[in-house]
Amino acid sequence: MVDNVPRMLAGRYEVGELIGRGGMAEVHIGYDSRLSRTVAIKLLRTDLAEDPTFHARFRREAQSAAALNHPTIVSVYDTGEEAVTDSMGRARTLPFIVMEYVEGHTVRELLKDGSAVPIDEAVEITVGVLGALEYAHNEGIVHRDIKPGNIMLTPTGQVKVMDFGIARALGDNAATMTQANSVVGTAQYLSPEQARGETVDGRSDVYSTACVLYELLTGRPPFQGDSPVSVAYQHVRELPPVPSAIAGDIPEAIDRVVMKGLAKKRDERYQDAGEFRKDLLAVLHGGTVSAPATTQWLPVGGVPTAVGAAPATSVLPVGARTPDSPMVTTGTMVAARPIDDDTARQSRWWIWLLVLVGLAALAAGVWALMNPAGGDEKVPVPSVLGLDQAAAAQIIEEANLVFVDGGTEASDDVEAGGATRSDPEEGQEVDPESEVTVFFSGGPEMVAIPDVVGMTAPQAKTALERDGFEFGIPETADLPGVEEGRVGETNPEVGSEQARGTSVIVILGSGEVELIDLAGWTQVDAENLLRDELQLQFRVETEESAEVASGSVIRTDPAPGKVAISQNVTIYVSSGAPNQAPQITGVGAASVQAGQAWDPMAGVMATDPEDGDITRLITIEGLTALDLSAPGTYTLIYQVTDSGGLSAQETRRVTVTAPPPPPPPVTTAPPVDPTQPPEGEG
Repeated sequence: MVDNVPRMLAGRYEVGELIGRGGMAEVHIGYDSRLSRTVAIKLLRTDLAEDPTFHARFRREAQSAAALNHPTIVSVYDTGEEAVTDSMGRARTLPFIVMEYVEGHTVRELLKDGSAVPIDEAVEITVGVLGALEYAHNEGIVHRDIKPGNIMLTPTGQVKVMDFGIARALGDNAATMTQANSVVGTAQYLSPEQARGETVDGRSDVYSTACVLYELLTGRPPFQGDSPVSVAYQHVRELPPVPSAIAGDIPEAIDRVVMKGLAKKRDERYQDAGEFRKDLLAVLHGGTVSAPATTQWLPVGGVPTAVGAAPATSVLPVGARTPDSPMVTTGTMVAARPIDDDTARQSRWWIWLLVLVGLAALAAGVWALMNPAGGDEKVPVPSVLGLDQAAAAQIIEEANLVFVDGGTEASDDVEAGGATRSDPEEGQEVDPESEVTVFFSGGPEMVAIPDVVGMTAPQAKTALERDGFEFGIPETADLPGVEEGRVGETNPEVGSEQARGTSVIVILGSGEVELIDLAGWTQVDAENLLRDELQLQFRVETEESAEVASGSVIRTDPAPGKVAISQNVTIYVSSGAPNQAPQITGVGAASVQAGQAWDPMAGVMATDPEDGDITRLITIEGLTALDLSAPGTYTLIYQVTDSGGLSAQETRRVTVTAPPPPPPPVTTAPPVDPTQPPEGEG
C-alpha cells in the first residue's frame, strides 16, 4: 500500500479517501481545485516505486489511456510524479495518474456470488465493452487485460472500460504477454496466444471479451483449475462446454457467438471487435448471426458437459500422444478438429512444464501412499488482522494456502488498507491449498453529512456532532440569499459521504453580497445577475442617454459595493439619445396678387432627426381667413409634431396686392372720304 500519501499533488489535486486497490496501485477519490471537479487518482504502491518495470508499466497506462477519448473508456486527465517520504524516512518519487471519476461498480462485483446475469444485460454489457475495444483498436491500442475487474458499470448502466496498465500499441513487437519470464494478465481470461507468450493483437481482446460474456451468461469462467498454469493450459488446448450446457435458457444463437469468440485459432475468431459486436446486436434484435453452428466446436463423440463437473485436467506422460492422435483429458473437452500442431511445436515449453508437473504429481502420489495418515492433516488459517495486502498474501501462502483478495469493507477499528478478517476465520483448520479470502479496510463507515443549511452555528454543531462529525471552525462569506449568521454551505458539502470523525466546516452568511458595476451591461444580463446569482430584489427605470446605447444599464442605485441581501436595487436603463424637435423650412413671407391662385405648401418641408420627412404632418392655421381676392396682409401659422411628441411652429406673412389699374381707352379720328373736299372748301 502507499505510505504517507500526500494530501495535495502537483499543487492542484487534493487526495481523498481510498476507494480501490490493485496489484500495483491504489486509487483514491480526489478533487481538482483548478477545474473544480471530482477525479480519481491512481498512485503506484511505494514498495514498487523503485522498480523500473512497474514505473514503465504505470507510465504506459497513462500514455495509452490518455490517447483514447471515448464514452466507454475511462478518461485520463493528467499524470505526473510527486516527491514523498516513505515510512522509513527515505525520499521516493511517487507516480500518479489523474482520471475521470466513475461512480458505480465493476462487473467482478456483479459476479461475485457466482450467479449469472440476465441474458439481455449480459449482451448489453459485452456490446459496451466491444464498442470501447473497437475504438481502441482503431487507434492502434490493444488492451491485453480485459476481465470483469476492469469493466465498470455506472448507476445508469453505462459501460466504462479501464486499466490500460498493460496495453500496448498494436504495432509494438514487444506486445506479448510475457514480461521478465512471467505471463502478465489474468489467467481465466487469457487468449491462447497470450498464454503461449506470442505477440497479441485485437483478436486477443476479442477472446478475453468472449470469456467475460461466457461468465456473465453462466456465472463461471469458461475454464477453471487448481492453478493459473492449469487454467492457461486449458485456454491453449481445450474447449469449454457451450453456455447452454450450463444455463439451459441461453439461446442457440448466443452459443454460436460465444464459441466463435473463443476459437483457439485467431483466424477462426471474430476478426475485430466490431464484427463481434454486430453479431451480439443481431441476437438482441432477433437478427441472423454470422457465427457457425455450435457443432463446429463440439467435442469428439457427443455433447459437452461442464468442465467443473469432472476432476482436474490430467497430465499426459511423455510420449503418450502422437501429433496425429487426439489428446485425451479427464473432465474436459476435446476439439472436434485437432488444434494446429504447428503452433504446438512452436510452444515446446508447455511440454516440459507438463513433464515437471507430472513428475511432481507422481512424487506426491508416492509420498501419499507411503504416508496414509498424512491425508488427514489440516492447516490452521493464520492471523492477518491489520496487515496490508502484500503482507497478508505472504502469510497465507507461507501457510500453504491460496490467498484471495476479498476487496474492501468499512471498518472503524482497522486503518484503511489493513486486513479486517478472513474467510475461513483465523485459527480454523482447513485442507492445504484451500482458498482463504482476506478482506481489507476501506476506512471507517461512510456517513452522509446532514443538511444544516439555514441553521445557526450552534444548531449546526449539534446536528453534525450527533452524526459523528467534528465541528470545524466556522467561516463567514458573502452568500446570496443567506441571512447573517446562518449556514449557507459546508465543506465537505452537505449530502456527501464522509467518514465519521471528519471535520466539517460550516460557512455562515455575512448578510451582504458584492454588487458589481453593471454599467454597460444589457438589461437582460443585469436582471439575470441580480435575480439568479445575487438573489436581490430590483426594479427598472429608463432614462435618455446620448452616451449609453438603448437597452443598456446606465447606473444602479445603490452604487457598486457591499449591499444587504434585503436591498432593493434600481437599474437605470438607457432609452437612447434624447428626442430632437422637427424643423419647418420654406415658409418665408409671400406676396400674391389678388385674384391669382397660390399654394401655401409650395416649397414648404418638415424634417425630423428621428422620423425623417414629416411634411405630410404639417397643419396650417389661418387658411380660412386668407382671401386671395381681397388685397391685404394675412398671417399663416405652420405647425408639425414628431413621433416623440416634440413640435415645431413657424409664422408666415402673406400679402395680397391689388391688381394694376386698367389702361386708358384709345380714341381714333373717323376715316376721310377722298371724294369729299376738305371741310371749308367748296
